[in-house]
Amino acid sequence: MDVYLPIANLSVNGLIIVGLGAITGLLSGMFGVGGGFLTTPLMIFYGIPPTVAAASAASQVTGASVSGVFAHTRRGGVDYHMGTVMVAGGIIGTGIGAALFSLLQRLGQIDTVINILYVLMLGSIGGLMAKESIQTIRAERSGVPIAARKRRHHPMVASLPLRWRFYRSGLYISPLAPLLLGMGTGILTMLMGVGGGFILVPAMLYILGMSANVVVGTSLYQILFVTMATTMMHSMTTHAVDIVLASLLLLGSVTGAQLGAQFAQKASPVKLRLVLAIIVLLVAGRMAIGLGYRPDEIYTVAPL
Repeated sequence: MDVYLPIANLSVNGLIIVGLGAITGLLSGMFGVGGGFLTTPLMIFYGIPPTVAAASAASQVTGASVSGVFAHTRRGGVDYHMGTVMVAGGIIGTGIGAALFSLLQRLGQIDTVINILYVLMLGSIGGLMAKESIQTIRAERSGVPIAARKRRHHPMVASLPLRWRFYRSGLYISPLAPLLLGMGTGILTMLMGVGGGFILVPAMLYILGMSANVVVGTSLYQILFVTMATTMMHSMTTHAVDIVLASLLLLGSVTGAQLGAQFAQKASPVKLRLVLAIIVLLVAGRMAIGLGYRPDEIYTVAPL
């Protein structure tokens, strides 16, 4: 079933795009991540231009985050005070990311930069996840539990001025910390089409010191609004959002997320994290090879 993508300016098999969305949705349901960090590389592997892949993936993450926010709101798992500060930072970061995106487009380096960022990001995240999972599995087999980490924000956060109370998170810290964190994820979302949850959640736990029961819900709340702003920014500045592509991805991801959630209830969380780490490292390796591989026919479709 061939479908024409008007912004990407190519025809693709619609079932394959739906399948890619289903794969990321499956991973989202299984591992509790947005899946955007794998959606873009998979589309690039299939032949979608990196700029269109990154811009369209952000709109898919928006749709996938809505139901998650509602679910966590019902159980009181969202710190709206903290989340709103991070949303403000994310919107500022989106503007900065848009300027960087346009600059790199004019220089003709945006595709290369997106690929390099993915290799660095996926390689580091996958390595850390694999290390933690292997340590946990070894501890379970030896019967010696890993010492629990005390919840405490980073010393740099404690040194910032203008402290506010975030009651739901149980924190008394400067709003500058979540604002800067939101800015960082906003820039990443604009450049790479990711929700940023796989970076945001560990940062909220280990840098801000937030309570674990509100981290995921607050992260989804921030991701929802920042990806909305990113999609609008891409539509107005880069014109790289392909609504047909995003719709096909969203159709697949909604179905895949339901299946992944059912499977996750039956599997070991530690082993699931190890599997995800291996998948992430394989994708990073494939993208690294693509950066250095010289094709048989070198050509360009960039406008003159």
